[in-house]
Amino acid sequence: MKTDKITSVPLLDLARQNQPLMPQLRGAFNDVLSSGRFIMGPEVEAFESECAAALGIEYAISVSSGTDALLVALMALDIGNGDEVICPSYSFFATAGCVSRTGARPVLVDVEPDTFNISPQEIENAITNRTKAIMPVHLFGQCANMPAIVDIANRNGLLVIEDAAQGFGTQGQTGNAGTIGDVGCFSFFPSKNLGGFGDGGLVVTNAPSLDSRIRSLRSHGAKPKYFHHEIGGNFRMDALQCALMRVKLPNLPTYIKGRRANARRYDELFRQAELTQSEDSPHAQLKVPGLSPLHNFNQYVIQTGSQRIRDELKSFLQNHGVGAEIYYPRPLHLQECYVALGGSRGDCPVAELAAETTLAIPVFSELSARELLYVVETIRRFFHAN
Repeated sequence: MKTDKITSVPLLDLARQNQPLMPQLRGAFNDVLSSGRFIMGPEVEAFESECAAALGIEYAISVSSGTDALLVALMALDIGNGDEVICPSYSFFATAGCVSRTGARPVLVDVEPDTFNISPQEIENAITNRTKAIMPVHLFGQCANMPAIVDIANRNGLLVIEDAAQGFGTQGQTGNAGTIGDVGCFSFFPSKNLGGFGDGGLVVTNAPSLDSRIRSLRSHGAKPKYFHHEIGGNFRMDALQCALMRVKLPNLPTYIKGRRANARRYDELFRQAELTQSEDSPHAQLKVPGLSPLHNFNQYVIQTGSQRIRDELKSFLQNHGVGAEIYYPRPLHLQECYVALGGSRGDCPVAELAAETTLAIPVFSELSARELLYVVETIRRFFHAN
């Protein structure tokens, strides 16, 4: 493999994505600045309408972050003290953290080894008479097994809250990620496929009653203004953020197409380097995600044979200019703040193994072919040296 003059590859380079849009972004900024409408208003309404159309859902409510999207969804569904919400143990902390903030108890279960998404069988095993909802996560941009999860929910009278923070634009077997359950929650954190310019989030639903209540809750439970029917919060997304995101939203299919093309190329290069696990590759060292129509590759995550190898590979990549990150180094059932839940090592073996052996490598859509080649060549050099 030849990698002419490439010496570094960042994990993410937002400037490459945003630079071509600078005239439109500056125009949007100037329009909001001139209007003086910084909270709510036409830019917010237009962004919500465009998101709803892009996702194929009736209602979309912009909020201040992906975390607040989860929190306000839980509040709107009256989840609180005495309730249990089943969540995957392998996820970003907000998944379970928002459940705890309502006073409910997160029930942390294991994930599937091929996708790292929540296991339907583990959901079945965790249901009690206190279970009120299931919160599947579309981890790394791959849709969870929603047909099985919705079936479990329907048979047991449970709500489904989709944590689609990494899944905007991901297609599932029965609809777009985030639009299949009772409510879906998205994040516009800058590293996402549809990344913003700070924090931002979105809640979507087909239920008019939920739409109305979430809109009230995001503004301190007021409807109309200054008349508070319940206690909510300040969960609004700024008009400026919405205006800037409106510039990026039409480009989302191109961003996802680019990530999928990069993932496809990675798969080819890893096979050529005899690094991926298969019967024909006796020197295989890695498990890779593989191509799937249910994946937008918000992250491209490889899996090594042990934690030692993963950590040494991460250091080697960084020493050779390749960005790499561990998502996530400790499963939720082993987090210090959840000691009271009684979790212990061995409870979620797949999640624990994933936390110890997975590593994300660059996959953003603007990567060049030479950069992809450099990443794989650097990984090949690591394994041939060990």
